[in-house]
This record gives sequence, C-alpha cells and structure tokens, in this order.
Amino acid sequence: MNRKITDLFWNASLEELKNGFAYLESEETYCCLVCSKKTKNGVIYPYGDAFADARLTMKQHVEQEHGGMFAYLLSLNKKFTGLTELQSQLLRYMYDGLNDKEITQEMGGGSSSTIRAHRFTLREKEKQAKIMLTIMQLLQEHRLQEPDHLEEEFVTIPQTATMIDERYQITNKEYTEVLNKYFPEGPDGKMTEFPKKEKRKIALLMHLIERFEKGRTYTEKEVNEILKTAFSDYVTLRRYLIEYGFMDRADDGSWYTRT
Repeated sequence: MNRKITDLFWNASLEELKNGFAYLESEETYCCLVCSKKTKNGVIYPYGDAFADARLTMKQHVEQEHGGMFAYLLSLNKKFTGLTELQSQLLRYMYDGLNDKEITQEMGGGSSSTIRAHRFTLREKEKQAKIMLTIMQLLQEHRLQEPDHLEEEFVTIPQTATMIDERYQITNKEYTEVLNKYFPEGPDGKMTEFPKKEKRKIALLMHLIERFEKGRTYTEKEVNEILKTAFSDYVTLRRYLIEYGFMDRADDGSWYTRT
C-alpha cells in the first residue's frame, strides 16, 4: 500500500504518535497524523448521539477511520517499523490479549517456548529502541549548539518520492552546492545542463518542483512553459518529475499537479 506519511508524523512526539494526532497551536487545531484531518479547538462536533469537543472528536476519528494507532503503525512497511511479518502478527495477537498457548494455535502450531522466545526478542528490541532514541535526541540537542549543524542536516525528502534510497542522502550543504553549480545566474534562472548523476538529478528536481504551486492543477502547456524557464529540454524535466514522484498527471494528460 502506498502511504504518504507527512512531516508532522515524523516530527511528532512519542505521546502524539500514540494518540495519532498533534495540537497545532498556531492554528488552534488538532491534526490527524495519518490523513491530516483537522478539528478546530473550541468547536463542538457531533459524537454519536451526543456532542464532543475537538480533541475527543479527533480521537474518535483516529479509531474509526484508521483503526487506532496500534493497528496503523503495525501496518506500515518494514522499513519504518523494523519488524518482520511474523513479529507484527505476534504483536497483534498480544494486543488482542491472547496468551502464549492461544497464539501458538492461531499461528498454526509449534510450541509455547517458541512464542516466548519471540516475546523476549521483542522486549530486547524495545530496550534497544529506547537507548537509540535517547542517543539521537542527545546528539540533536548537542548539534543545535554548533553553528554549522544545519549544513550537515539532510534535505527533507518529499513523501511522494519513489524508490527512496542512498540517492536521496543529500545534505543542505550538498544541495546548495548543486544549485550553485547548475544555476550560475541564481536559483530562479536557467539551468546549464541536466546531470546524469542521480544524486544531483534529484537535488535539481527537488528545486524545480518548487516552481509549481501546491494544490493547483496545470495543463501540459503550462507545465512546459514553467519548465522552459529552467531548461530547454522541458520534456525530459517533466518526465523525471513524474517518474520520481514529484508531480502527478491524469492518464490522458489533461492535467498535472504537484504531489
């Protein structure tokens, strides 16, 4: 399943991830971490046969629309959870309250000792995750005190990008260097060439997509005109923007939009 996970999700605290929503003070709204649905603080919403405030309404939304955060998080790809399919299934049974004997039966046989071994492995992963989380938070706090730490931070990867791998490991410093190299007249000017190296190519595509407004649809002619301001081979740019997930289009080419 193709899931578009937002930056709000990745930046959420542990408590917010457990709840499935975050409170945005600037907007005075509760925002779902899964689908970005919002409820306005101070507004009363229908709640079954009664009414509820914005927070309780959002909590109900997460349960009804996404099955609760436990189920949603377990449904994510292994690259996000670090769990094998067997471990995910075991956790579902444990969440449902099944004991080792019942889990063994549900999983088609084996022994209770095997299930206990899996439970032990999961407990060790939990300990390791806590230590790793603490280490990374301490590292981030320390780096914030360094004046050049932002240059070494990775550029945010668009959540719609396809085939995310080492090609997307681009720091802010590298991103700036690529733009300076290929846009000698400035980032809003003309591009000298479209590179063959994937890492540079992706950096340029991440920059070019910023020339399109979010939420707006474009005709193919409009897309071409915008890309022409950057490079003569606008057809190649358009193809890569779509292929790499930065832009979407109708099957018949009647409209294009920034994803």
